[in-house]
Order: sequence, then C-alpha cells, then structure tokens
Amino acid sequence: MKVHFSVALLVISGFVSLQSLAQANITSGDGKKYYIDVHQLQPGKVKYADVAGAHAKDLAVENKYGVHFINYWVDEKEGLVYCLSSASDTNAIRNTHAEAHGLLPSYTLEVTSGTAAALAGGKKLFLDIHQLGKGKVTAKDVAGAHQKDLAVQNKYGVNFVNYWVDEKAGVVLCLSEAPDANAVIKTHKEAHGLVPVQVLEVKQGQ
Repeated sequence: MKVHFSVALLVISGFVSLQSLAQANITSGDGKKYYIDVHQLQPGKVKYADVAGAHAKDLAVENKYGVHFINYWVDEKEGLVYCLSSASDTNAIRNTHAEAHGLLPSYTLEVTSGTAAALAGGKKLFLDIHQLGKGKVTAKDVAGAHQKDLAVQNKYGVNFVNYWVDEKAGVVLCLSEAPDANAVIKTHKEAHGLVPVQVLEVKQGQ
C-alpha cells in the first residue's frame, strides 16, 4: 500500500527503541557504515520469494567484499526492494550485488540507525519514507520527533520498530507494525503534524 502526500516537511519522525531512545552511531560495531540500497523495479513484477533467492546469493558473496546484509524489505505491489547492510562503502555493496545476481540498486543511502525494538507480530509491516531535502534533517531532530510518536502510537495500534536517517540526502525511513497505513499517518500527524511522503506495506527478510 502506498500513500502520497505533498506536505512540506522540516523534521521527521522515527521509531522506537525497546530499551532506549538513544541514537546508534553511524558506524556499526566493526567500524563499517550502515547503508540502505534501493532497487526500483517494475510494479507488480517483484515477488518476495524471488528477492529471498537473490538475497541468499548475496549472502554467499558478501564476505568477499566485506559486506554484511542485515535485513531487506519488499513491496511487491510497487516493485520496490530496500536492503540494509553494513559495509566500508557503496562500491562494496554494488560489487556484491553485481557478482551475486547482477541486480544493481537504483540508489544507496548512507544512514544512521536507531535502536531496534522487537516485532510484536500479528500486524502488517510498513516502511514510511520522509524526503526533507538535503541538509534539512539531523538524527537529533528525528529522535525528538520519535519521542512524540511514542506518546501517541498506542492510541492507533502502532509499534514503531526502527528508523534510519540519511542526513546528507535529507531522507528518513521508518519501520513500523500497524493495522493499516492510515494508523501510521495518524500517529505522525497527531504527534507532531508531520507525515511521510510514502507509506509502503512490506514483507521483511533477513
């Protein structure tokens, strides 16, 4: 499911840590950076099973290039795939994909990760995307908006799971469990008045 909005945004909301609201560093524990690479394929032409197969090929090659693929999310309806990994740089990720199956990302975001909460289960999974403009958002901004979301989320049956911020590109991606996309939007709107430009219903793999 995809919901479009044309609202101008200044800061973005994110998601919940199970234990803490603290932001993770932009690097992983081994000193590598976090990335989300995005594959924009044809709507209706992507199957989760096919992505799972391609991901298995990535895992067979990733050590050669020093990449660690963590999670991926698939929107079958819109033909979108988002892959979260840690790596030394974007070339390492592209080289892994190229050797594994030849499917290269349309673009890659270098992100700061929030601290993940546990999936509760029993609800749909959504990835909502905020595009604020280059240099228009910081991880600190997202953490502040996130606290406001936490105060409201239970009202709409939402569980914010994690978020990722690309400060340079001005993009925030939020992962949540909810009964539907409108519940995610209503939570953001009531918490701080800011809504995403897209809300995608996704399937998660790892």
